[in-house]
Amino acid sequence: MTELEKAIDLVSKFLEASMEPNPELAATYMDDDVKIIFTGRREMANAQQITAFNKSRYEWVKKSIKQYDAMQKEDHCVVYSIGFLYGQWQDGTPFNGNRYTDRFEVRQGKITKMDVLNDSAEWILTPEINREAE
Repeated sequence: MTELEKAIDLVSKFLEASMEPNPELAATYMDDDVKIIFTGRREMANAQQITAFNKSRYEWVKKSIKQYDAMQKEDHCVVYSIGFLYGQWQDGTPFNGNRYTDRFEVRQGKITKMDVLNDSAEWILTPEINREAE
């Protein structure tokens, strides 16, 4: 398995654990000094904070992963996970087709950086654009 394949596999396992949600297992794929930044520049220290944040926003949420893109840098791999979020808002309203892109940096078999971008904030501000993906 190449370094890129290993990095994609690691990110895939992290995302699976995150969606259960099992933050304790998800944390095993992250470096102790991981840097996590969500949309809106919300900084988080660990997988447990990601789960807590998601619980504050969604009743439940999952990812429909459409693709992984990866590249090798000098001392790490960069992995992008691209797809759609689906789930249920806190008020019970279901949603689907919420675009997301997660960017990960993987060094020595651990996620050292994670950037999370998605449409959730826009959909919360303007609920009428909450629609199925075309």
